[in-house]
Amino acid sequence: MARTKEFDPDAVLQSALELFWRRGYEATSMADLVEELGIARASIYATFGSKHELFLRALERYGEQADPVLLAELSQPGPVLPAVRALVRRFAAESAEDGLKRGCFITNTAVELAAHDPSAARRVEAGLGHLETVLTAALVRAEAQGELPAGRDPRALARMLLVLLQGVRVLGRTADGASRVRDAAEQALVLLD
Repeated sequence: MARTKEFDPDAVLQSALELFWRRGYEATSMADLVEELGIARASIYATFGSKHELFLRALERYGEQADPVLLAELSQPGPVLPAVRALVRRFAAESAEDGLKRGCFITNTAVELAAHDPSAARRVEAGLGHLETVLTAALVRAEAQGELPAGRDPRALARMLLVLLQGVRVLGRTADGASRVRDAAEQALVLLD
């Protein structure tokens, strides 16, 4: 007879996400996971597979949590550019004020693992691709509503914003990042005028 789990795998996955997000993949040991998650190493392996598989599932969970928020922010009826501006300013403010200095989990993974971990790289690309698609769709809508100046390329603007937002997350982790992040965000928004 199979034993029933004495823990909530969903809650454990969320805790693993938080730990990996704070510390990164390499700096998180199995001993750290056992301590943080409050379950035995064997239970981690039986439920999630390897540390790497647990990390990848945590990365997927992160995207699942963030994507609906972004989509909702940029899909509201009415003018689009105020929502895009608010999104950029929110990213800048969160990055400047992030007391944990943890940045974006996807960006952190890109920096730490994407160059040598194809599975992580695919998930990073999926997350970044989704953000680019959402931004492009919003800017196409803005163009159709006459909010963008003539001659602006919504896809190129979306890519510029994607690069800015990810850079904001990286620089927000530095000691002097707050003023750089705010200045860069405001300058990028000028391109939407």
